[in-house]
Amino acid sequence: MKLNIKEIVKLTRPKQWIKNFFIFAAIVFSGKFMDIDLLKGNIITFIIFCLTSSSIYVLNDIVDIDKDKCHPEKKNRPLASGKVTILQGVVLNIILVLLVIILSLNLNYKIFIICLIYIIMNILYTFKLKNVVIIDVMIITFGFVLRVESGSMATKVELSPWLILCTVLLSLFLALNKRKGEIKMLKKDSEKHRAILKEYSIEFIDSMLNIVTPSIFISYCLYTFSSVQSKTMMITIVYVLYGVFRYQYLMEKLNIGSKPEAVFAKDKPFLINIILWITTVLIIIYFKL
Repeated sequence: MKLNIKEIVKLTRPKQWIKNFFIFAAIVFSGKFMDIDLLKGNIITFIIFCLTSSSIYVLNDIVDIDKDKCHPEKKNRPLASGKVTILQGVVLNIILVLLVIILSLNLNYKIFIICLIYIIMNILYTFKLKNVVIIDVMIITFGFVLRVESGSMATKVELSPWLILCTVLLSLFLALNKRKGEIKMLKKDSEKHRAILKEYSIEFIDSMLNIVTPSIFISYCLYTFSSVQSKTMMITIVYVLYGVFRYQYLMEKLNIGSKPEAVFAKDKPFLINIILWITTVLIIIYFKL
């Protein structure tokens, strides 16, 4: 079969790489973003994690190819649609893993260990843990923590425990909303496409979100209270509050929570809010206001 480069690239899910920007948290909040050497290491770590996460996406698509063929949206994925063969997917996966090993060992063996943990964890998720209720969303959450930790190791900068907690809660918030979105979109057929959805219900997820959502706000507030720029950093609380509320609105009205990347990329008010939050944080940290 002819090699379809466009579909090969699509198979790596580049839209999902937005999640890997969590890697830059340590260098941004430490005030060392302008340090070229540290920034270079952070960028390489970002690239490594993009390759790492893409290898898992390819593996998932290979394993779930039959289910994806019956899914209203996933049936258009490169493997499920037949535009990329399973053999091509396997070869691509081997290349991605080899690149991860070479680049991470060349940069920092600790980054290699984190990537190895991420890969092993997600292989277990693909074949077993994705069918274990609550553990499935916690695995997704831990993946974000590994991203933040890899950025911390690349820059040798420790993050505030409150920011790490924010990462945990925010990723859990996104994962729960993703499950909720899948149930609402697939309705009665949800169990056929993702077996674990039979263990969830809208009411159950909402009860968990009632705990997680205010916890995000509280933990971020505690971070701003304890940061070295506490008085001015508190200004950014309003962005976090609006962002959470806006995401919930989009989830309830448009049901796009099953695709978090769509919210970040397509909803202008949400995107503007993110840009304003980043700009304000950078001004406060780097201009020492």
